[in-house]
Amino acid sequence: MTENDPIALFTEWLSAAEAQGIEQPDAMTLATASADGRPSARMVLLRGVDQQGFRFYTNRRSRKADELRANPHAALLLHWQPLGQQVRIEGPVAPLPDAVSDHYFATRPYESRLGAWASDQSQVIESREALLARFDEARQQFADGDVPRPPHWGGYLLAPVAIEFWRHGDHRLHDRQLYTRAADGSWSSQLLAP
Repeated sequence: MTENDPIALFTEWLSAAEAQGIEQPDAMTLATASADGRPSARMVLLRGVDQQGFRFYTNRRSRKADELRANPHAALLLHWQPLGQQVRIEGPVAPLPDAVSDHYFATRPYESRLGAWASDQSQVIESREALLARFDEARQQFADGDVPRPPHWGGYLLAPVAIEFWRHGDHRLHDRQLYTRAADGSWSSQLLAP
């Protein structure tokens, strides 16, 4: 029953966004903070959700990965403006096992796998031409189409401790329902004022 299961409710909302034809309904803001509390945010793609949590993948040498090592807590936000809905998610984040990252990496398009080898994400580069040259080097190195996952690339799991569902309401009287997870894994919910 979705009223006591925010993961099931989230899945319903995501499916509705997909059915509505919303472009990239899996796009979400990932907010992290450095060890001294300086926040940063960027868009990433949701690449799986289940009772364990929300999965995304990135270069583990990127700024977001550095921040997650220093402060392993994050927040996610998915916003589907045509539906007047958004979902906020908070919780601790941990790297996914290599086998899980390997499996997902193998499903990515060939060029995206090459890009993971070519890009030192978040690092200063000499020029766009230099980046494209690295991409061409990766294409030559993996010309047979077998592109293994780079050791510096992988997935993360955000295990939610709070999930807020927000639905647009007239007169800015929005509906907000906050689910919080207890230590035993059970969920409780409360309504919040808009």
